[in-house]
Amino acid sequence: MIKTPEQYKESLRKMRPNIYKFGELIKDVTIHPATKRCVESHAKAFEAAQDPKYQNLVTAESKLIGEKVMRYLIVMENAEDLINNCRFKRLMFNLTGTCTGALCAGAHCLQSMWATTYEIDQSKGTQYHQRLKKWVEYAQKNSLTVSGALTDPKGDRSLSPSKQSDPDLHLHMVEKREDGIVVRGAKIMIAGVAAANEIFIMPGTGLREEDKDYAVSFVVPRDVEGLTIVEARHPDDVREFEEDGYELPATKTGITQAWLFFEDVFIPNDRVFMCGEWEYAARAISYFTSNYRAAIGGCVAGQGDVMVGAAILIARANGLSERVFRDKLVKMVVNNETTFGMGVAAATLGTKHPSGAWIGNMLLSNVNKVHVATLPYETKVLCQDIAGGIGETGCIPSWKDFKNDRYGKLVEKYLTAASPGEARARVAWLIQWLCAGGGIPGCMHGGGSPDAAKLMVRVAAKWNEYIEHACRLAGVKKESFPEKK
Repeated sequence: MIKTPEQYKESLRKMRPNIYKFGELIKDVTIHPATKRCVESHAKAFEAAQDPKYQNLVTAESKLIGEKVMRYLIVMENAEDLINNCRFKRLMFNLTGTCTGALCAGAHCLQSMWATTYEIDQSKGTQYHQRLKKWVEYAQKNSLTVSGALTDPKGDRSLSPSKQSDPDLHLHMVEKREDGIVVRGAKIMIAGVAAANEIFIMPGTGLREEDKDYAVSFVVPRDVEGLTIVEARHPDDVREFEEDGYELPATKTGITQAWLFFEDVFIPNDRVFMCGEWEYAARAISYFTSNYRAAIGGCVAGQGDVMVGAAILIARANGLSERVFRDKLVKMVVNNETTFGMGVAAATLGTKHPSGAWIGNMLLSNVNKVHVATLPYETKVLCQDIAGGIGETGCIPSWKDFKNDRYGKLVEKYLTAASPGEARARVAWLIQWLCAGGGIPGCMHGGGSPDAAKLMVRVAAKWNEYIEHACRLAGVKKESFPEKK
């Protein structure tokens, strides 16, 4: 069943409160100021699923249960599925102006582990793949939102997980029972947890045999016993509130990042998809990044679309024609379409895994990640440049001052230009949100660092093939150019 927005919110209200911020337990994530904007962002997907304009992109036919389900929960089986995932992510940024992490990373964990569990079962005779299939069917039938959690605290980056002074600095298994496992540790900086029904856990790094207790993958309800969640500080924390309870400047949407503390959490066997198979950890991460880093090209392009629109509006509000900024606007569009196009290319040139999952092209996905770590920032600078000081310095009186009985009219009067003062301020606030506020996290390090992506490019690049092309065209032999060790 595809939920309505209200049914989705009700599913969150029924969960055990286990999220904290500023020392306070958040009893209802759908209305608390620290989390409600994140929930509203994700609710937009369920709203779009009811809209004939969007529903064919937001939903898809499940081959597992034979019904329409939310697109982010399907097993992507071909290039078109992955391309549509890129388009879906772009749409969600168009609709919200921000990340919707519980519709994204968890879906790519699903895709990665669909392939990885198949390989483990083929090699070791385990039953992980069948377990995962049953969970995916459950997630589809219940329209679950699922955050994905890979990032461990890591500790000393020069040491492997098992060599750390504190074993908990990477999430790991501390006990194996007949009916499941017990895990301890943390996952940090995880997007969209407040809006998630469940959390999909994967290893965060490649492992060695001595690290086998850290080779765990599983899924848990967000409110599982023993899990404490602490929301991180966020630019949303200082946004102004309107009389109706919602904030300026950037609509009713937003995103949150959280730290997840697992204190001896029990995971039943039917939700465990890797348990000690250390040699498959790096492969699982590779499958994850090959698809995720294709999709994020759509994410940042979608936000870039909003920045282009906001830049045009602020130029008009300032009394200028957007034609004055044509070259800058064109560059913004080029940046957007570069990351989106790279994601589509990575999807198109992907390969079919024996499990049936489609895996994006590793080289192109990681090249895309490098672009995602740079081009959106250039787009943000151009947007601020076009906006002028009103969109870049943040020097606008607060919403309360706007509505002050004594001087509010003066604030609006002196903000008025070619557009009314409040309209101009709203667009300027939106630009601040997109360029220097909560809209900015995730481009540089979301889904891994650009340096990690460059390492993968180095691995995937066909260096010898490039050399052979050059030798053939130059009429020389490779042996004439000995490689320095």
